Amino acid sequence: MSALRVLRIGPAASIQDQGRAGRLDQGISCGGAADLLALAEGAALLRQDGGLAALELAGMGGAFEATAPVRIALTGAPMVASLDGAPLAWNASHQLQAGQRLDIGAARKGVYGYLHLGGGIASEALLGARAAHLVSGLGRTLTEGDLLPAGTDTGRETGLGLAAEDRFQGGELRIVESFQSSLFAQEVRARFAETAFTRGSRANRMGVEMISVGEGFAAAGQLNVLSEIIVPGDVQMTGDGKPFVLLREAQTTGGYPRIGSVLPCDLTRVAQAQAGTALRFRWISLAEGLAAQAQYDKMIKALPMRCKPLLRDPAMMQDLLSYQLISGVVSAGAEPFESGDNT
Repeated sequence: MSALRVLRIGPAASIQDQGRAGRLDQGISCGGAADLLALAEGAALLRQDGGLAALELAGMGGAFEATAPVRIALTGAPMVASLDGAPLAWNASHQLQAGQRLDIGAARKGVYGYLHLGGGIASEALLGARAAHLVSGLGRTLTEGDLLPAGTDTGRETGLGLAAEDRFQGGELRIVESFQSSLFAQEVRARFAETAFTRGSRANRMGVEMISVGEGFAAAGQLNVLSEIIVPGDVQMTGDGKPFVLLREAQTTGGYPRIGSVLPCDLTRVAQAQAGTALRFRWISLAEGLAAQAQYDKMIKALPMRCKPLLRDPAMMQDLLSYQLISGVVSAGAEPFESGDNT
């Protein structure tokens, strides 16, 4: 069986897929990859199902050794990668042979990078998913010596590249009103959209702190709000009016008021924002939000068609001799238009 052996790994690397839907009543939020778009990009590059598990690398990469031939793809936050010392393109698919070493460095921008295997990572499934849900104690972070077993890989194609959707520079977050928005005065909601925020230092897979200058964003009667269901994207205010955008591993219920909810398709922009990155909110209607999400879903389905062959440097191609470099050989002295038929 193909696998990657972990030689070195960052402290917060974990196996992730699309998560566990429908378990809020058991106290387990959906979880799954912080950047679901990166999962879809990896699946497109390897021509495989988007529900397969991949390795999520939080800020730092690692070193890995292939135990057998295995296809890989690298997506998400760009990191410097090399195979036996030769540089590898990011947001691309590659072939590893048994014994080869893959090295991945720290994120150059963004936070979460992803390492995909042909056939996905065939780790043990827990409650219907392979995703590590660290807050609930489902799964764990990886350590040196772990094996990443590959599932059955029915594909063969590698050497594909994909232009990444840029979500590593912060920017605009579209937000819709939720059932607690009315607790905030219209003036407070307007000021919220006019305020420039930066991503704070307090952030993990549960949520991201948003920092701004000036007074907080208080809700009416906020000390008397009952605990209610929470979903990823909710913007929750602490007691002093500081907003936190809740992510994939957020708690299932909470008593802090929520001013609104960021569109699911914009959450990758929050998750991939490094500390100090500028972010700003923009209110849109529910109809506009549904249209934007539908457009995003359409883009996800089209990703396989956007993958293109990499332009590779022959000097760096370890598998150069496996390609047919010359075909259709003719004699330089022959008359090219002479058929040879004198009848």
